[in-house]
Formats: sequence, C-alpha cells, structure tokens
Amino acid sequence: MLLSVWVAQDAKAEGQAMDDFPNFMKSATNRIATSSQSMPGVEGYVYDGADGSQMAFWTCHDDAVSAAHVHDFDEYMVVVQGCYTLVFGENRVPVGAGEEYLIPRGLWHGGEVAAGTRTIHAFGGRRAERARQAAVL
Repeated sequence: MLLSVWVAQDAKAEGQAMDDFPNFMKSATNRIATSSQSMPGVEGYVYDGADGSQMAFWTCHDDAVSAAHVHDFDEYMVVVQGCYTLVFGENRVPVGAGEEYLIPRGLWHGGEVAAGTRTIHAFGGRRAERARQAAVL
C-alpha cells in the first residue's frame, strides 16, 4: 500500500501527457480574433514580446486550408501534435509532431492542417489581433 501511494505522488510530480494547451495559456484576453485567423475551425491565443514580436498557440479543430499569404517578418513554427503541411507553390512540406520549420520573411506560403493539430508559432513582428482589440477597432 505504501508503495502505491509513493508511485502516485511520483507520477503527479512528473506532470502529464497533454492533448490540449493548458487553461492558463487560453485566457479569453489573449484569444485571437477570427479576422486574424488564416483558416476556419482554428482556436488561437497570442502573446506579445517587448520587441514587437508575437507567439501564437493554435489548435485546429477541423481539417482546414490556409490560403497563400506572406509576412514582412520571419515565422518559426513547431508542431506539438498532429501534422501541418506547408505549401510553397507546388511544393508541399509535411511538418509532424516534434518538428519545426522557419519561414523567412517575404516567402509566400499556405498550409493544410489535419483536425486535432496543435502548433506554436513565433513571429518576428505583429501577426495577430486579439478578439477584444478587433471588436474595439
């Protein structure tokens, strides 16, 4: 009996596997406005850096396609869960869980995402508006 209690406490100290971002990362205050989303069926949250950069955390609830677009800043992404296929013209680059990709500024790109995919993006500039900011603008 004592051993099972020790194992349970040890497991709790190690954390847990995740299928969603933790609640503290999903504050309504940081929710990305629908108008700032590149595809439908996506839930995102954004955080701003002191230098004007942004970090965004996205969960894709549905299979979706992002139209080709371009940024005036670099974009770094890592797939946490699922698969995000980057599309550069006719070239397709699947990025799976645990893989990362750097998209340099000025490079046109789009994407295809499978339902259940979670990604983290870092942008070298301002990419997303919050839902509350968009409502005020």
